[in-house]
Amino acid sequence: MSSGIQSEPPPWHAAFPAPKATPGAIPASQLLAMIKQWRTSDKPTHLLVDVRRNDHEGGTISTSVNLPAQTMYYSLSTLVALVKATQSIKSVIFYCGASRGRGPRCAGWFQDALDEFGIEDVKSYILEGGIKGWVKQGRKQGPEEMLMLMEGYEAGYWDQFMDG
Repeated sequence: MSSGIQSEPPPWHAAFPAPKATPGAIPASQLLAMIKQWRTSDKPTHLLVDVRRNDHEGGTISTSVNLPAQTMYYSLSTLVALVKATQSIKSVIFYCGASRGRGPRCAGWFQDALDEFGIEDVKSYILEGGIKGWVKQGRKQGPEEMLMLMEGYEAGYWDQFMDG
């Protein structure tokens, strides 16, 4: 006889292996410098990957590409091949809302793929604090230009995250 209690479905990432690698974090100020450098260079040295799927409210950091975490595992070899083909990208930085779940998981998977393919001159990183940290730093500590480097920035949306 069934007890009638329904168990929670497993999280989306349970269908994939846990990442082996634990990539380091890049602070927002360092990413800002990297974006500025890219804008004055003819070749990108980094790739910024936004792994949010349906929680894009408030905007995204310009120069980032959106590859939702739920599909990332299937795209790893393609992403590695694209990065390798550029020959100039040395850092791939992942972020989600706060970079506590999806961002670190995807960065770990990507570093695992780099290791598997024997690519040593490219490293995977996490944006410290995710997009929320980026906006907080831009609004509270400056520089304001961080917010100007966002596409679709909606100031009112971010008010809810400014405490603490």
